Amino acid sequence: MTISSLDSATVTLQQLIDANKSQQQKLAEQLTAMIAASMQEASNQVGSDQSQSIAHIPFQQFRLDNRQLEVNDVFVLLKSQTANPQKSRDYLLQAAEQAAFILSEIDPSILLSEAKSSSNASSEPQTDSIASMQQIAALPCPVLYVPNIRDFLGSLIQVRLQYQQPVTLPTVVAVTGTNGKTTISQLVAQLTQLMGQSSAVMGTAGNGRLGALVQASHTTGDALAVQQFLYQMGTEKAEILALEASSHGLDQQRLQGMPVTVAIYTNLSRDHLDYHADMAEYAAAKAKLFDKAHFPDLTHAIINIDDEHAQVMLDMANDSGLTVWTYSLDSSKAATFVAADITPSLQGVKINLRTDFGDDKADNIEIVSPLLGRFNVANLLAAIAAVVALDTNLAINIERIAPAVAQLQGAVGRMQRVPSNDGCFIVDYAHTPDALSQVLASLKTHCKGQLWAVFGCGGDRDAGKRPLMAQAGLEGADQVILTADNPRTEDPNVILQDMQAGMTAEQYQRTHIEPARQTAIEYAVSHSGVDDIVVIAGKGHETYQEINNVRYDFDDSVVLQQALSQAGRV
Repeated sequence: MTISSLDSATVTLQQLIDANKSQQQKLAEQLTAMIAASMQEASNQVGSDQSQSIAHIPFQQFRLDNRQLEVNDVFVLLKSQTANPQKSRDYLLQAAEQAAFILSEIDPSILLSEAKSSSNASSEPQTDSIASMQQIAALPCPVLYVPNIRDFLGSLIQVRLQYQQPVTLPTVVAVTGTNGKTTISQLVAQLTQLMGQSSAVMGTAGNGRLGALVQASHTTGDALAVQQFLYQMGTEKAEILALEASSHGLDQQRLQGMPVTVAIYTNLSRDHLDYHADMAEYAAAKAKLFDKAHFPDLTHAIINIDDEHAQVMLDMANDSGLTVWTYSLDSSKAATFVAADITPSLQGVKINLRTDFGDDKADNIEIVSPLLGRFNVANLLAAIAAVVALDTNLAINIERIAPAVAQLQGAVGRMQRVPSNDGCFIVDYAHTPDALSQVLASLKTHCKGQLWAVFGCGGDRDAGKRPLMAQAGLEGADQVILTADNPRTEDPNVILQDMQAGMTAEQYQRTHIEPARQTAIEYAVSHSGVDDIVVIAGKGHETYQEINNVRYDFDDSVVLQQALSQAGRV
């Protein structure tokens, strides 16, 4: 039974409680408390004649978007990250016309009284309160204030999906960090599939089974989208789901209720400081993935101890009583998984994998990977550790993994080499200073000629990152072309001006400014030499460029292929 076929079936909250008392006792308790609160609220509302408890109101599905709401659905009104009381009030009133009932994270009495007060500044507070309660009571459906709804929303959605047609859900491996999430999640899915398990992925590059990904708008979707996808993968018999856990998704509890068994931490560098107040807050959001209070199915934490913020994750994982495994590219460190020797080439890399399990067969294994870049060695270690964590037979597992590594493919737009007769042309998603530095450092050792970097910065995002991106490019590359990324609603020339802050005369001499991204790519192709390496960075897998709220078709790899063809280099 698919999700769409459940839409016509109805259920009540009491039925969900009764069906899940043994398996989901905590959820049943939370729902019971919520229902009791609804009865108390109804009795307090002036003029209320809503005598029927929401426990026994039949409904179909939960909806988080009022545009998708159908008659007898339950609407869940969540706080917006950009507070807009008027818009939230409009959502509430519109949804009330169709919903079976509404669960609101925002206090509806305050929402309605604020709206009334803004139009009548002379109103008495007590009168406004009574008036708003009367407004709530007069709505076509019950409205319940549930300030902690995010603490159990994912679980609630999943038990609703499971009610008519129970399915076995995939085991979940979740990856968090600034860089590497997409590659690691795809490598985990590929390795488990190569070893005989049915796998799926969810993240920036798309959601679905390997080879059939559907592009997503967010790295981590909302709680409804996440739970629907998990359920759908269960119906398709996927055994493993590897997903990216963004800091936004963790902070907003979009992954609540996901059966995460293995959690991976890659690294932390400057990003999303337009959302998080500072790096400490950013790290704290990531650390939630290792908190068993949030993810009770957790067994293993896999953590990159080469990263300066690793201790925050280690502390949380240890406090949660998890089995903690570490990985490192530094052979002097006592990590669980270490790349003791790394021999890179433009065809890939040869690695001597050292483990500390005390098993002769598993402790030293030579692995050949087709993935480019030193940082992809770290990504590979994390993926291997996750696959080992899914199976208790360590030696057999690691021995089976080694030959499978040779068959791996990098994620689209991650160190993706575009074919050419001469030179080397790479498309990569690197859009943070740290990621760009790592990409350039990895390729520099292979470059006989000059290393070129073509990149920009996104509009309507952390402006403080812009000069740091430019400096990362100038420090790592011989020639730099600054261009547009996704300017969104900003003027690309203003973004480019921000990026040039602090540049020296010497740096200007090896920098070319070209706002039009296609022209910038064509310039790199026509001016680079046969022994040069050119990196087109920042957009990777994306197939669009967002300008003034419009997404235009634009795929770096396609534009690059066309430029190479026009230049006679393919």
